[in-house]
Amino acid sequence: MAHYAGPLLTRDVALALLTARDAGQATWHGSLDLGRSQVTVTLGDTHWHGLGHDHPYAQGLKDRTIYYREGDGYEAVSRFAGALIKLVPTEWGAPTFEIDGIKMLPTARESPVDDARRKVALVEPRGKTVLDTCGGLGYFAACCLEAGVGRMQSFEKNREVLWLRTLNPWSPDPDAPSAAGRLTLTHADVAEAIQALPDASVDAVLHDPPRFGIAGELYSQAFYDHLARVLRRGGKLFHYTGSPNKLTSGRDVPREVVKRLEKAGFHARPELDGVFATRR
Repeated sequence: MAHYAGPLLTRDVALALLTARDAGQATWHGSLDLGRSQVTVTLGDTHWHGLGHDHPYAQGLKDRTIYYREGDGYEAVSRFAGALIKLVPTEWGAPTFEIDGIKMLPTARESPVDDARRKVALVEPRGKTVLDTCGGLGYFAACCLEAGVGRMQSFEKNREVLWLRTLNPWSPDPDAPSAAGRLTLTHADVAEAIQALPDASVDAVLHDPPRFGIAGELYSQAFYDHLARVLRRGGKLFHYTGSPNKLTSGRDVPREVVKRLEKAGFHARPELDGVFATRR
């Protein structure tokens, strides 16, 4: 799917455009791509001009929502397909996304891109072949490209998440010159797709699955055995786990993951908000 190149508005940006117009200003300077860049637009009475086109002003936008240009107006970057999937702005610029109101990326203390960058650094992707099991918005992929990855194979099961990526300027475009030949994004369930990957075919793995209650198969011994099979000896893995149910049930998901990875053939330990492992 082609990446969207039009304006992205939040309630704050829409209000800033209206405020500047009402104050009699001829132009407004700010970001129309969630902080990726800054532009200057020309303000008219009923429309503003920027990015090569005239656009209507937007009123009544909701908080915690991102809007894109569609037809004669703006539509929220959200879709319902069994669950409500929505791109959500953050104070850091780079958005997160939610599924039925559950935030999929940590954003409380730092940008989700900075969070991804710290995790990617653990597997040292420069010049390597990397498996990205659950691509999401592509922040692992973006950081791997930034770090000089040799080749990255990324899988994403949810078609609507792939659609979010086409509207998110922080998500890498596999067809962009900076990524072409290095990033492959496949719409597939990695739990099935991994069975076709050759033995010892990747140098590193980034595994950021949904929580256990949604995708328990991606925490299974059978899946970890496949990760060990496709990863070369000495290869590194980061596995996001979070700490679900720890306070209420005493369950320690990272420790459970460590045990299964050790059984599969890894040296593993809790690290950051997940588990870091090396293939024995």
